[in-house]
Amino acid sequence: MSGGTRSPLKVALTASAGATVEWYDFFIYGTAAALVFPKLFFPADLPPFVAQIGAFATFAVGFFARPVGGAVFGHFGDMVGRKRALVTALVTMGLATAAIGLLPSYAQAGVFAPLLLVALRFIQGFAVGGQWGGAALLAIESAPPGRRGYFSSFVQIGVPLGVLLANVVFLIMGALVATDAFLAWGWRIPFLASLLLVGIGLYVQLHLEESAEFEERAGAAEAAPKSSPILEVFARHPREVLLAGGAFIANNTCFYIAITYVVAYGTATLNLSRGTMLAAVMIGSAIMVPALILCGWVSDHWGRRRPFMWGAALCGLWAFAFFPLIETGSPALIALSVSVALVLISMMYGPQAALFAELFPVELRYSGASLGYQLGSVLGGGLAPIVATALFEQFKSTGPIAIYLAATCAVSLACTAALVVRAPHGSQDLQETGAPGASA
Repeated sequence: MSGGTRSPLKVALTASAGATVEWYDFFIYGTAAALVFPKLFFPADLPPFVAQIGAFATFAVGFFARPVGGAVFGHFGDMVGRKRALVTALVTMGLATAAIGLLPSYAQAGVFAPLLLVALRFIQGFAVGGQWGGAALLAIESAPPGRRGYFSSFVQIGVPLGVLLANVVFLIMGALVATDAFLAWGWRIPFLASLLLVGIGLYVQLHLEESAEFEERAGAAEAAPKSSPILEVFARHPREVLLAGGAFIANNTCFYIAITYVVAYGTATLNLSRGTMLAAVMIGSAIMVPALILCGWVSDHWGRRRPFMWGAALCGLWAFAFFPLIETGSPALIALSVSVALVLISMMYGPQAALFAELFPVELRYSGASLGYQLGSVLGGGLAPIVATALFEQFKSTGPIAIYLAATCAVSLACTAALVVRAPHGSQDLQETGAPGASA
């Protein structure tokens, strides 16, 4: 687009702004699922455990929609461009999120209320399934050689910034209105506010040029996909898609336990204040921002896999300290527990965009990277709060949840070790060398 920009830093920051908007929309649902949806969208006579499982089940629907969105937007993004796919995903997400803020409760509409909630959550997941690939690839394909990890990390910080923004809005609403008013209408404000945020995100996204690398490849007839990019990815790179999905399981599982399940566990089981739990998540999310950038930078110098694998191993170990610190009830120790978890997750998530992008050639990159990412999100984050809630109900202990987290970390460690990544601008495979710009 004329008048646009390809300055790597400006592209990275703009993509980060769009990612922050999109993840804000996605995460306010998770916060609401932990705090208010069990009371609003399910029968009042349901046991609290059943209502909580129901709310987290609607949360999970968004994750099952993400691979569908990854496939559709991946095809679109590989055929006509990263920017158009990203802008479409932003608009779709904004409209679906605002519509959730207008839904009637179960008391007003009966069974239609949770059905509508599930449908809109599916659309949210569909949109976020396409957003990540567009934002990440715009940053990666605009970055200078040897700095893809650093510049793509700016897109990754959209996740903690989205979490931070979502929790700030919920805390402000909780402070400004009484509990009854919050349940009646206050919870709707964060959802309706997404219209304004998406308008801002859409504005900045329309001022980006398409990535130079995509346009260069799009102009070469021999590089264009010979059939659907999705079909070509599965035909030519099934191993990479599956291993990428496996590598992402621990990242997503540990993250959603740390920001979603822990809020429900702290408030409903430990009787801690909502403000204490949300503040801990906010502190951890704020610390995660520089940690992600640092880990992305490290991956440009030490390779992608090395920090990723250390992150998986350390997350698995920290799982056994995570809940005991939460159970002390100390706000400082709760914040420490969540913050350390999110820093260790950053060791995986910081290099992850560059790691996944470098698995695939440019003409199939949106489809391949998105499918790997979203496959891991289904197996990881989508089921994590449900599995954790069920494990605690069965065993009345968080020990089995820690074992579950450690097991997912072991899976991701093995999958990451098995990955071999393409040279950033070539077709040959590289083993990890640790040289600047080398892939892990």
